[in-house]
Amino acid sequence: MKLTTQIAKQFRDVYFGGNWTASSLKEHLADTSWQQATTKVYSFNTIATLVFHMNYYVGVVMEVLWGNPLNASDKYSFDHPPILSREDWERLLDKTWREAESFAILIEQLQESKLWEDFSENKYGNCYRNICGIIEHIHYHLGQIVLIKKIILQSGGN
Repeated sequence: MKLTTQIAKQFRDVYFGGNWTASSLKEHLADTSWQQATTKVYSFNTIATLVFHMNYYVGVVMEVLWGNPLNASDKYSFDHPPILSREDWERLLDKTWREAESFAILIEQLQESKLWEDFSENKYGNCYRNICGIIEHIHYHLGQIVLIKKIILQSGGN
């Protein structure tokens, strides 16, 4: 199996299931209502905000891999449109799943030599580091989502 195929599999697995941790974003969001997704717990970000945030960086890395300049800012990575209905929540999830699959396909199609090239600029490391960083980022926030959802459910949130 090519390295890029394996990396794409790891990316898909954290989104759609089948990874070593037996925990995926799609699994934990499948029965999450829009009300739960927008419930503020302590000073944490909401589930919806975390989903948007993760997807923001997938989009950023995808653009660079397509050959476009790096055009992103951490300050925008949490600025999502309001989620005021089930339809708004489903729209965010649909976008997330579509872009995740597009990103996985892009990774699969990369020449392995591209992995070792600079990501936009040398100061950001190589493409491999940034793609693996995205996977780590998803796992990190997935853990937060799981905990936030447990708190919401234990406190009687629907």
